[in-house]
Amino acid sequence: MSNLSTDDPRQYERSQGLGTTAMAKDPLADAGLHFDDLNKLRVLEPDVCQKTTELKEECKEFVEKIAQFQKIVGGLIELVDELAKEAETEKMKAIGARNLLKSVAKQREAQQLQLQALIAEKKMQLERYRIEYEALSKVEAEQNEFIDQFILQK
Repeated sequence: MSNLSTDDPRQYERSQGLGTTAMAKDPLADAGLHFDDLNKLRVLEPDVCQKTTELKEECKEFVEKIAQFQKIVGGLIELVDELAKEAETEKMKAIGARNLLKSVAKQREAQQLQLQALIAEKKMQLERYRIEYEALSKVEAEQNEFIDQFILQK
């Protein structure tokens, strides 16, 4: 026997001088069977197998990148949700403050109206007291005049 391995039929065919005609009509290739670099019988052609392996690796990398992307997006979504909650809280505080200011403004208006009514009432009371004072002053003057006349008559 020669040093060539008989495990690979193609090598055997080449060593026997059958390579050119056998290669043209490879019955295994016609049946869809091929030998790889390790001389193992494969259903896929070696270049298709290599491309499949490369595609598998690319898919694995793609899935890893998608997982990393999803992790980043998840973190971003959490951050945006947190900011939205904070914005909503601040919005509620602002609405509460605005309502409080409106309430204070209404209370001041009501208080101002009450004070204006009280001022009007006090002005009317002052006018009554002034008229009463003038009337009493007139009565006092008349009584003082009467007393003076009474004393002078005695």
